[in-house]
Amino acid sequence: MTFEFHPEARIEFIDAIAYYERCRDGLGLRFSREIYAAINRIMPDPRAWPKISANTRRCLARRFPYGIIYEVREDDILIIAVAHLSREPFYWIDRR
Repeated sequence: MTFEFHPEARIEFIDAIAYYERCRDGLGLRFSREIYAAINRIMPDPRAWPKISANTRRCLARRFPYGIIYEVREDDILIIAVAHLSREPFYWIDRR
């Protein structure tokens, strides 16, 4: 199983890394590692995480207030959003 980022999710991810790096040197790298750790938790059994809509699931990051919103497809996982948990819920719903 592989994964790919929706283009808008990739931008969110990069922007969040830059934000955390501006807050403190090295924090952006720690954030990035945490997001990839969450993705690695998803990969072995992507259907294990809770559904949040008909076709999407969410895995929470452990050390940052973010969730990985994703869709399980036939051969891969599409990461639809790297969503801050304080953002408006379902802002990403039209991404496909």
